Formats: sequence, structure tokens, C-alpha cells
Amino acid sequence: MKTQELRDRAVALHRSGRLGEAEQLYLDVLAGAPRDFTARHLLGVVRAQQGRREEALAEIGAALAIRPDDAEALLNQANVFKSLGRAAEALAGFGRALALRPGWPQALNNRGTVLQSLGRFDEALADYDAALAAGPNAEALNNRGSVLQDMKRPAEALAAYDQALRLAPGFAIAFNNRGSVLLELNRHADALACFDRALALKPGDAELHNNRGNALQGLLRHDEAVAAYDRALALRPDYAEALNNRGSALQQLKRHQEALDSFDRAGLPQAFGGAAMAALNLCDWDRVAKFAAQMESRVTAGEPIPPWVLLGYSGDAMLQRRCARNVIRSRFAILPPPLATARYTHDRIRLAYISSDFGHHPVTAQMTQLIEMHDRAGFEIIGLSTGSDDGSPQRKRIAGAFDRFHDLQQQPPPDAARFIRDLEVDILVDLNGHTKGDNFDILAHRPAPVQATWLGYAGTSAAPFIDHIIADRIVAADAAAFSENIIALPGCFFPTDSGRAIGTAPSRAEAGLPQTGFVFCSFNNNWKITAAVFATWLRLLARVEGSVLWLKHAGDAAAANLRAAARGHGVDPARLVFARPAALEVHLARHRLADLFLDTLPYNAHATACDALWAGLPVLTLAGRAYAGRVAASMLTAMGVPELVTETMQDYEAMALTLARDPARLAALRARLDPAAAPLFDTQHFARDLEAAYRGMLT
Repeated sequence: MKTQELRDRAVALHRSGRLGEAEQLYLDVLAGAPRDFTARHLLGVVRAQQGRREEALAEIGAALAIRPDDAEALLNQANVFKSLGRAAEALAGFGRALALRPGWPQALNNRGTVLQSLGRFDEALADYDAALAAGPNAEALNNRGSVLQDMKRPAEALAAYDQALRLAPGFAIAFNNRGSVLLELNRHADALACFDRALALKPGDAELHNNRGNALQGLLRHDEAVAAYDRALALRPDYAEALNNRGSALQQLKRHQEALDSFDRAGLPQAFGGAAMAALNLCDWDRVAKFAAQMESRVTAGEPIPPWVLLGYSGDAMLQRRCARNVIRSRFAILPPPLATARYTHDRIRLAYISSDFGHHPVTAQMTQLIEMHDRAGFEIIGLSTGSDDGSPQRKRIAGAFDRFHDLQQQPPPDAARFIRDLEVDILVDLNGHTKGDNFDILAHRPAPVQATWLGYAGTSAAPFIDHIIADRIVAADAAAFSENIIALPGCFFPTDSGRAIGTAPSRAEAGLPQTGFVFCSFNNNWKITAAVFATWLRLLARVEGSVLWLKHAGDAAAANLRAAARGHGVDPARLVFARPAALEVHLARHRLADLFLDTLPYNAHATACDALWAGLPVLTLAGRAYAGRVAASMLTAMGVPELVTETMQDYEAMALTLARDPARLAALRARLDPAAAPLFDTQHFARDLEAAYRGMLT
């Protein structure tokens, strides 16, 4: 067969995807004609398609030695450089190809992808736009959407993906990318539909199953999210991102051991925080100790560990500030221009509270009566919800308490910020801080001239766009630990609801308690229980005959670990009693079966201490150095029983033992806990103090 015929046959096989046969025919051509440019060039292309990139470079380089100014060969060589991550050589190659063929859409598009990978987003966008100037091009439109996402322009990215899909309705990658931008825009149901469309086209794509899981997490369908991640992992068992996401979904389902295992398998730096939190929830103190040994060095090195996790590990206030700063810096390398640049002059102060937790959540329980009692003559009170409507009575009540209530959950952060700006809010108070569902992406746009943080997170935001933190002199004892201006209320910073009903207490038998004996109690979440605190509690059980320790039900794995710890300290595990979930009125009432509430450190009881004090149960606390460890001290001071605040673990243990052995002294303390007369539960007075603080922010 003549050389021309062999070459034509090879090209036909190549076009039909029969790469091995095409390769052999190209070699046959070159055996007789070593300087055949077409065969040498296309042999390189075949080897690139087979993943044999270095061999591909050698063949295409040899072809270019024969014909140095062939634009197609230069383009293909640059594509191989790109696939090898040799960006500088790829850019040079695309530049040479474009010099020979100006305005070539394929070369412009491919060069744009390299520029995008280097973070040169403006240049990449210019290349995609130049490629599109030659005519509609689904691939360039998809890439344009991708770089617009990188540039934090999600609405424009969505429009580009929509254009790409109109041109190519079967473009699975564009459906995937469209779904990812919809996730950024908080349109989780629409994102799920996109991923489902993409999976119909590419059912074996692990990334699509992972992204589908992310959409399901956004819809709070965590069981289904785990199933989606499992499908991704069945396709790609070492898929680290899916393992990390799976761990997050399992955390939400309180399947903490499985979550820890998933985070461990992920092995990603971003899995560290989730794994550390899972270990706390499990009371797996061997693992906690290993995480604790790394925590400070990771934070000091600038790693963005979730600040909420650090609060369970460390009471170092300055380390907490650095941790929060790391997260803010990682998320906001460049801040958007502020939307509110001047203050307003309204007849009434427009005060807005923003939260993702307006529903069945402690923040709502603490805030609602305050919202109802705000002075409407001086303030217009606006609620801004960024979380799901859970349909709970608590959601209905707090929504009705505001003068205006807006559900912003479905709005992307820039749109939500502009909406708030258009409301002309004078003071915007964030109730999340560094907690799940935070509002920093909105607050970073500075939609209000004065922005404050309060209540949801017990520490500094370290955000330059937050002006004030509402606290008190006890919790904010170390001013250096806060990036914000501290607004110290005259009493405790913690709002309460003095209208909560307390039901009828169950019997001790119904509560699972013995008929006699001293009842130490701690209804804190088990992730707050440290090995040192628990060892102290076990020493108290050993020294107070017949006593029991009454804890919130911790989940089977954590309960087993706590029982094992008790056994290891020579304490009968049966002396640990776990309280099952109960309706709020019943839960408040059953506090009256306990004798003394024992607090935790480095993270105190907050809402749980408030519950205990409202029910008349004495709380013994150990004051830490940082905000999260000083909340109970603030509450007890406001209740008029500061002697229940201890400063060292030795004093804490000694006071607990004294009260357990001195019924008269404990009874006298209990008699002084009169919620009806205590400043802590005077919501009307609290509202006036808080309003004075707000007025001070505007002067």
C-alpha cells in the first residue's frame, strides 16, 4: 500500500477512535518515510490521547522540527504541555499558534484554561470572550462560566452555563458546573436537578454523585447525601473529597464514629476539624489528645480550622482569635466594596437581626421574648432569616415578633446584602458568628453602616467588617482577644425568656434515678466533657457515697466510652445515668430532681446553665480565660450567687464536695436562686440596657 493510502487509512481509523490500529499505521508510514510530517504529528496526537504524554511531546516536537510553523501542531503540543502542568510552555505554545492564526477560538479557549489555572482570571475571561467573538461555542461558554465563578460573579456564571446548555443540551460538564454555581447561590433544589440531569448523561461519574450529595446536604436530606457519597466512593474508593463530605453528613446525623472513620480515610487537611469534632462528640479522649497535640501548631501555621472546634479544645483566647482570623483571611482575601458607606437619619433606629437559626434552636429560645419587648417607639425591629423554615412553633413565634421578617435563604449573598442595604438598616446584628450557616458572605459586603456580632458564637469574629461585639465585663475580660469594639452590657450579656413554663417533674424512678442519693447533673452536650473534667466528676462519685452522675444521653458510642472511663477509675458505670430527650417543659422540670449542676471547661454551659438556673438548680462553674469558658460565671453573678464561680480545678472539686456533704448550705444556696427576682431573667430591663448600647453605637 502506498504511503498516501496508508496515511489516509490511519487518519480514518484515528477519527473513528480506533487508536491502536491508527498508531500502527502511522508507524508503518514513518518506517518508509521518517520525515512524513502528518504521520509524525498525528502519532503524537494518538499517544497524547492514550495518556502517553512524554512520548506525545517527542513525536509532536519531531513533527515541528520538520514544519516549525504549523499552527495545528503547535496547538497540540501546547495542549500536551497543559496536561502535564507545564503552564509556561503551554502558554508560549498557544501564543505561537495564535500568532500564526489570530483569533483562533480553540487556541484562545485552551489558553484561557491555563490562565485560569494560574489564577489570572481577568486574562482568562478575555481569552474566552475573544473565542466567543468568532461565534457561539459551548465549551468556551462553559469555561467562561467557570472563571466567572472563580471571580465570585455567580449570576453571570449561571448565565454563561445556561447559554452553553442551550447550544449543547447534552453537555454533562456544563450541567455539573451549573449545579455547582447554584449551590453557591443557595438554590439547592435547582442544583440537585442539575446534577440529576448530568448523571442521566454520565451515570458513572463519581464527581457528579459527590456534588449531588452536597446539594442534598444543603436541603438537609443528610441520609440521602450519605447514600450519594457512598455511590461516589463505590466508583472511586479513594475519593478524598467525597469521604470528607460524607463525614460532614454523618456528623449531622450524629453518627459520629462513622464520621470519624470517614474523615480519617479522607486524609485531607480540611478533614482535621471534622475529625477533631467527632472525637469530642464520642468522648474518645485518646483521639482527642492526639488532635489536641496538633491543634495549636496548625492554628499558628495559619490553617483554617473551624473556630467552633477549637473552643472545645482550648481556652486560650488569643489562639481562638488567631483561629478565627485564619478562617476569615482564607475566605476573604479581597473584600467586596462596602454597600453602606454613610449612616442614615431615621425617626426610629432600624435594627436588624440576621441568623440562620430562627427556628427550633437555642438562639431563638433565648431571643424571642427580647424581640417582643423591644421599644417600638425608638426602634423598628427587622428579622433576616438565612436558614431553613423548619415549620416549628418557635419559628412562627419569632417571625411574628419582628416588625418585618424576611426569609433570605434562597438569595445568594450579594443579593441578600443588596436587599439589606435597600432596607436602610442602621444596625445589623449577626447572631451566628463562626457557627454552621454563618452569614459572613453577606456581612462582608457591609450592607449596614454599623455591624455587630452577638450570642451565637462565644468568641471574636476576627472579621474586619464587624464593628462591635455585644458582651459583658466577665465574658470579655481580655480585650486583646477581640478584633471588635467590646460593647459591655451592665449585667449578663445573655438574653433569656422569663415566660417559659416548667411542667411537672417526673419521679426519680421515671427519670431513671435511684430513690435516694445525691444527684450530680450536667446536661451539657457531651462534646464539652473533657477527660480532666470527667475525672474530677468520677472522684466526686467515689467520695460521695450513693451519688450518681446524671448526663444528657450521649449516643451509644459516647455512652460506652464514658462508662469505660468510669470503670477505669474504679467507679461502677451504673452510677452514670443518661437522660433521654424530653419536651422542654418536662426537661426543665426534671432539673428539680438533681442536687447540683456541674459545669464543663474550656466550654461552659450556656443555654443549659440558663435552663438549670431557671428551674432553680444551683450551677457550679469553673471560670476559664476565654469567653466560652466564662459564660456561666456571668450568669451566676447576675443570679447573685458568685460563690458558685471557682477559679481552679481544685477549688471546683472542693466546692462540689462541700455542697454534696453539707445539705444545709446547698439548700440555702438553692433558696437564693429566685428566677422571678434575678436580673438574669428580667427581660424588660435587659431590653432597655441593650437598646442603650445600640444608641451608643450610633453616636
